[in-house]
Amino acid sequence: MRLITPSAFLLIMKYRVLIAAMTQQLLGTEEIVTELDISHLVIEDDTPVDNFQSEVQQRLLVEPLYSSKPLSTPFLAAANVGLFYKLKGDPIVPDALLSLGVQRAEDFSQRQNRSYFVWEFGKVPEVCIEIVSNQEGDELTLSKKSQQKGKQTCKREIYAQIGIPYYVVFDPLQQIQGQTEMRGALLRVWTISPLGYTELTPPEGIVDIGQSIWLAGVGLGLTLWEGQFEETVTRLWLRWCDRDGQVISTGAEGQEQERQRAEQERQRAEQERQRAEQEHQRAEQEHQRAEQERQRAERLAKRLRSMGVDPDEA
Repeated sequence: MRLITPSAFLLIMKYRVLIAAMTQQLLGTEEIVTELDISHLVIEDDTPVDNFQSEVQQRLLVEPLYSSKPLSTPFLAAANVGLFYKLKGDPIVPDALLSLGVQRAEDFSQRQNRSYFVWEFGKVPEVCIEIVSNQEGDELTLSKKSQQKGKQTCKREIYAQIGIPYYVVFDPLQQIQGQTEMRGALLRVWTISPLGYTELTPPEGIVDIGQSIWLAGVGLGLTLWEGQFEETVTRLWLRWCDRDGQVISTGAEGQEQERQRAEQERQRAEQERQRAEQEHQRAEQEHQRAEQERQRAERLAKRLRSMGVDPDEA
């Protein structure tokens, strides 16, 4: 399998544009080629293919990046969007992708702005994530169904060919656990090299909740997290995390954390008020005791004077 780097891939795309322009000149046309013709590409087909688990997991991988802003802007995080890397043929559609240094165009009415066309963004995404929900997704090997259809390349090989720096496979339901697949792991991550993909995760993969893997080229990590997201059922999720393995909060989690911090601050203020009140009460009691002592001393002095005794000399 021949591999090309992302920069080489972009040079090839630019070369194709140049060839198209030269061809038109040879044909005697004066029209200048300013963009590639993508009218033949299907960028959306409205086919409902995702299940509840994948749909919710996709949002959990996208929303926190915009809510908590752990990355420098601009960046683009998206779910279930076509990644077009060639003019002819179908795109590949990762469950989630992350691309640094780029952002969506403002005008979604233009076809070239509605999907991830590599030649439009000028780069491939840094991370592509696949969430396994059945045995027919071709994440690591071709399924029998795909082989019968004549497919020859699994997703890992495609991502390697176009130079995606990090390829992530999350298998929460343990659907593809063969010896050439996940081999008992819930999460595996590969990073690109001159020879193709090399695994970034340990040989046994990520198997335990709380384990994380750091993606140095992105400045974020991925971790297995068990908890409740948008409902009261506790499930296993894939989450972005910091270098210490702490998950990147969703907007709702951030609001709850802020509410808890405000409540803790209110409780600390109340404790300070109570301590100040107690100090005031102790000072008042001391004042009252001193006043009582003064009054007793005055009564004693008065009795001594009535007996003809000078209290100062006594």
